[in-house]
Amino acid sequence: MVISTAILSPVVALLLWTCVMWAWMYATRIPAIGKAGLEMDPEAPSGTQMAQLPARVRWKADNYNHLHEQPTLFYAVAITLALLGAGDGTNLTLAWAYVVLRIVHSLFQSLVNKIEIRFAIFSITSLVLIALIVRAALIVF
Repeated sequence: MVISTAILSPVVALLLWTCVMWAWMYATRIPAIGKAGLEMDPEAPSGTQMAQLPARVRWKADNYNHLHEQPTLFYAVAITLALLGAGDGTNLTLAWAYVVLRIVHSLFQSLVNKIEIRFAIFSITSLVLIALIVRAALIVF
């Protein structure tokens, strides 16, 4: 079996981007918690305390959470394609397109967050991911 590792570069790039979003989330959240005078209460219902923070602070955390949802499918299909020896060419281009679009989505959600435009970016990103999944399915089946 020939493993095609080129597609692992966009995988690692998205993992690194997730780390950037993690750092950005805490770099904005911790000062906002202090400024709001919030005392962390383990008895408070989940999310109620963070809901008191300004929206521009919450957007980073929302995006960080989003990077743990759909991208899990990307990681699975990219690793599958690598193991199938199909992690180059069009699949590699689609993988990089997915990563770039996820970064654009992150920046847009974290800075502007106009939902209609964010949804359009997400939809295009989803279509790229679906294309990768279909291409892997065509090889496997």
